[in-house]
Amino acid sequence: MNSSPADCAAFADWLHTPLGDYVWAQEQAFFDAAVADIFGYYAVQLDLPGRPTLRSNRIPSRLTAGLSPDCQLQCDPAQLPFASASVDLLVLPHTLDFHHDPHQVVREAERVLVADGRLVISGFNPWSLWGITRLARRRRGMPWQGRFVGLPRLKDWMALLGLEPTPAHIGCYRPPMLSERWLGRLDFLERAGQRWWPVGGAVYGLVAIKRVRGMRLLTPRWKSLARVAPPVAVPVPVPDRRQPQAQDCDLPP
Repeated sequence: MNSSPADCAAFADWLHTPLGDYVWAQEQAFFDAAVADIFGYYAVQLDLPGRPTLRSNRIPSRLTAGLSPDCQLQCDPAQLPFASASVDLLVLPHTLDFHHDPHQVVREAERVLVADGRLVISGFNPWSLWGITRLARRRRGMPWQGRFVGLPRLKDWMALLGLEPTPAHIGCYRPPMLSERWLGRLDFLERAGQRWWPVGGAVYGLVAIKRVRGMRLLTPRWKSLARVAPPVAVPVPVPDRRQPQAQDCDLPP
């Protein structure tokens, strides 16, 4: 699929359906917890400007950017107009699922993040009931036309770029029922899925930290040679302070 503002708008509209509300309720809880204690100067959310993924964060300068016409800054997530190492927090709510080059989006995210900056991602899990439904529907309609980038693949990309992922959050274990009534009846699957099939949830949330290898300062060799040796105790002769002995001499009569 090719990325376009129309795809972003279609997915944003799908989030207003009962199934979309079910997904976003869990994702919003994940984002609120994931970004709450991240500090810095600049935070950016890519696409879905109507969904406040940064609402619990206290970074003063926050911006929405992406292909959606409602974003504060319109740009391609694969070519961000930010300087290298300038963003402290970058949030990608399903950005990889609906972009034609998700690997390049991750590369660009790594470029703009500062050292120890945070990358927060949500996506659809292909190894789930939703992934099976996507194949059955031949990737037609929302959200089935998305890429559904799997966690193992995403973690491989991150490892190559020096991004260190933390343990993933996985949720939404109910099948993709269109009826809100049936979604409510299948609520017990959330607890059962977390216990018996923890990797089989429909969506995942992942936080990654940009790690920069430390540098060792090499000093010139003459500096090491000029080091002063530690003091060494040297024995010093001590003069004999005893009284001198009387010498033999002739005394006057």
